[in-house]
Amino acid sequence: MSRIGKAPVMIPDKVKVEIKGSDVKVTGPKGTLSRSMHPSMTMALDDKTFSVTRPSDSGFHKSLHGLTRQLVFNMVKGVSEGFDKSLDIQGVGYRAELIAGKHLKLQVGYSHSILVRETPGIQIVLADPTHIKVMGIDKELVGMMAAKIRSFRPPEPYKGKGIRYKGEIVRKKAGKTAA
Repeated sequence: MSRIGKAPVMIPDKVKVEIKGSDVKVTGPKGTLSRSMHPSMTMALDDKTFSVTRPSDSGFHKSLHGLTRQLVFNMVKGVSEGFDKSLDIQGVGYRAELIAGKHLKLQVGYSHSILVRETPGIQIVLADPTHIKVMGIDKELVGMMAAKIRSFRPPEPYKGKGIRYKGEIVRKKAGKTAA
């Protein structure tokens, strides 16, 4: 049996979960998330625990079992605590700034600056011009926005310049050697 799938999801006091067929709606202090799950998964809500059961032991149902449970867990955690990803910018002259408190303007070594438009449900905060924090209640959106920002200038292996996740280790290569 799936170890992740059979673990129940504990629901905090401030969070409300509703199940209608294969749709799950989670409401909490930070907002509301809803998602449609696969119809073959059976979801149950008892007191303050949410559980998922699968109809058979086929490989397809096994893979959906853990996925469904984890998606609901992320929804519950998102509306109660929220998610965030931190990015660091390294490089001479590389910096970021917020325009009108919404749009992110990146200057990362190109002849032009890059404007990243605000996505609904995502908040971007700058601690200083080289540290970006992406926050929101949907883990998938937070990860996608952080990956999009990083994709404009991923860290290069020779000097390490670029945008990287906080704590990401970039292995440096040796440059050319004289003969």
